[in-house]
Amino acid sequence: MFFPISGADISPIYLVIVGFVIGILGGFFGVGGSFIAGPALRLVGLDWNFAVGTDLAHIVGKSVVAAKRHRALGNVDLRLGLIMALGTIAGAEAGAQLIQMLKRAGNVNLVVSIVAIVVYLSISTFMLWESRKTLKSQKRQLPNVNGPVAKTDKSAFRPVTRAIQRLKIWPMVALPTSGVKAISLWIILLIAFVGGLFGGFLGGGGGYIRMPSMVYVLGIPTHLAVGTDLFEIVISASYGTFSHAVKGNVDILIALVMHTGAAIGAQIGAISTQYFAGPKIRLAFVPLPLIGAAIVIYTLFTGDKL
Repeated sequence: MFFPISGADISPIYLVIVGFVIGILGGFFGVGGSFIAGPALRLVGLDWNFAVGTDLAHIVGKSVVAAKRHRALGNVDLRLGLIMALGTIAGAEAGAQLIQMLKRAGNVNLVVSIVAIVVYLSISTFMLWESRKTLKSQKRQLPNVNGPVAKTDKSAFRPVTRAIQRLKIWPMVALPTSGVKAISLWIILLIAFVGGLFGGFLGGGGGYIRMPSMVYVLGIPTHLAVGTDLFEIVISASYGTFSHAVKGNVDILIALVMHTGAAIGAQIGAISTQYFAGPKIRLAFVPLPLIGAAIVIYTLFTGDKL
């Protein structure tokens, strides 16, 4: 099928399958799935600017479905999500402007690919270390066969998290839903801005940065970080989509085709989180950015697509 806006000739079946897989990942890990979607779109010939903008467009609808399900499961901190949306929107615009600068310079594909590889590998390495260390430190427990697991979890990074929470940089805000008595508003906004920056630059909602940051920096339980991030992505990705659309970086038809699979996958992923403890969710997350990095590396060495 030919998509005239981006000039790509892509099978709709391929897009539906990619959307379905990303939907499951998004619902389970609370991320937009851009570490898979962006590289997957690059793999079939889209330039990075179209891959980023179109990915943002498709995850809006998917995140609405997943966030609604997580809200019903009690996994969304609305106060935190609304605060983070402010910082993420600012970051998303900054990321979109960087993409525009690279488009004008004519090196958008090379620069974004290199940044993506570094970011994806760094995230996977850190989360592999932390999740394995946390699981080893916990007492051996029998598997839960009677239903959902508890939504509180431990982290080997907890001492650093506690130190960050003790920073008294006014104004301080309380997040009772997430069990955080007080934390600086500026720390929340900084985390959100960085996530939005990478979302606007690499595509998606930046959840692959923001979800781990919510756990390790803010001290949010993993299940709530997943649901809250999806809620926040609805707001930030909507803005990011609009910003990229006016810059001509969105192929809405590709986004709609991907969404048909993503909407189903998001429901499956969201329900599945109820049966995994926080550290295991984080450990399962590790291979995903690695897959994204592998695809990006492949496209870098495929000269006809750069």
